[in-house]
Amino acid sequence: MSFHSTPPRQTNAPNLPTYSAHDLTEGGDQAQIVLRDQTYTLRITRAGKLILTK
Repeated sequence: MSFHSTPPRQTNAPNLPTYSAHDLTEGGDQAQIVLRDQTYTLRITRAGKLILTK
């Protein structure tokens, strides 16, 4: 299983910004995302799933 492949673009929402989770985590498995005054953690699991926690 490779985590370095580019995800396919979805054609049903062409105006939405699309980001690679691996770009957000800078090649790691975690990133922090801030919304207003709340910080969330985005994590890529070993199974290749995404988890977003507060």
